[in-house]
Amino acid sequence: MTLETSPLSVPATKARVLTLPPRARFWTAAAVAGVALWTSAAPTTAYPLYASTWHLTAAVTTAIFAVYPIVLVVFLLIFGQVSDFIGRRNAMLIGVGALFAGVLLFAIAPSVGWVFAGRALMGAGVGFALAPATAAAVEFSRKGQESRASSTVTAATAAGLSLATIVGGGLIQYAPLPLHLDFWVLLVVVAVVLGLVYFLPRNTASASEGKWRPRPIRIPAGIRLLYAAAAAAVTAAYAFGSVFLALGADVAKDLIGSNNVLITGLVLAIMSVMIGVTAVLGRRFAPGRLVIAGAAVTLVDLVLLVLSAQTHSLPLFMITAVFSGAGYGLLFSGGLGLIATHAPARHRGGTISAVYLVAYVFQGAIAFSLGAIATAAGLGTALLIGAVAIGVLAVAALVLASIVKRATLEEK
Repeated sequence: MTLETSPLSVPATKARVLTLPPRARFWTAAAVAGVALWTSAAPTTAYPLYASTWHLTAAVTTAIFAVYPIVLVVFLLIFGQVSDFIGRRNAMLIGVGALFAGVLLFAIAPSVGWVFAGRALMGAGVGFALAPATAAAVEFSRKGQESRASSTVTAATAAGLSLATIVGGGLIQYAPLPLHLDFWVLLVVVAVVLGLVYFLPRNTASASEGKWRPRPIRIPAGIRLLYAAAAAAVTAAYAFGSVFLALGADVAKDLIGSNNVLITGLVLAIMSVMIGVTAVLGRRFAPGRLVIAGAAVTLVDLVLLVLSAQTHSLPLFMITAVFSGAGYGLLFSGGLGLIATHAPARHRGGTISAVYLVAYVFQGAIAFSLGAIATAAGLGTALLIGAVAIGVLAVAALVLASIVKRATLEEK
């Protein structure tokens, strides 16, 4: 811990407060991103159990998933720029606090209504915390390494997704209180991260002037093409992730032919592990190249996903999960890299929020739509329609990233 003078203290006393050392600040910002995604994915392996215990349809279970991005989008629309005014630390404190409340509701939930309320609080928490955490990771990076922050954030979110399916699957399968214990464990983790955020520097507001008030998110004119490419890339990644998070447990369960939740969680975690591995390996490459490669991998993987469901092949599904993680990691890391390091500091929080806003709008729409289609026409039809929608997004990301790359080369 280091000491800093509180800017709110009167000159006569100059009270000092403990703050984390520089490297710990960076990793705390990454931890916030990681725990946000762990929280968002925590119910994934529990969906089949909720359905059997409370007699829920596929439409209801995917609605539980979809309420999270819907609420998140509302909060991004209203509070997307708030960290540019009140500071990264304060915004993350509010966000992680809401995550804590949401996880607590899941931990004690006696019925599906509590789960819906918990998902809403999770959406609010991520809406407050994720963009400030991404911006803070850039700002707490070592000088000259800011461009690598997006890869670290991607790896952190992948770790969160992996822990959600592995820890959740293991506790649901082998521990008592299968509907609750997983969330009590997560609650402890969220509490630790909340404590670390408290010890971040107080003066983490950007150069934005004036007081915060609800206002539309504004994209600076000079980076709008970069924003479009970044939004398309992150949206394609999130859309593909929504297929695995909303329907993946049912797909894996059908293909595995087993009710062992841990095995299902391990299969789903293949994608998350590959996201992290790809993000780390891609740190040395330019963000535009990562997006182009990620879009190409995703287009191939969509074909594999449909084939694995139609042929009922578990090995092919596992190969699909590997390629899914690689495509997601490349798209997400490249998309964040394009925007996070080029957005002006005083607009960085709002601009990153705008990228997440588009991604979550599409993710929520796709998750809810696929659940309804799966209920009405079957899982195979839902996957086929989802693959077409994600393919369009991947092509858009590929084209926009290529234009950005060409424009950058011409400037040089």
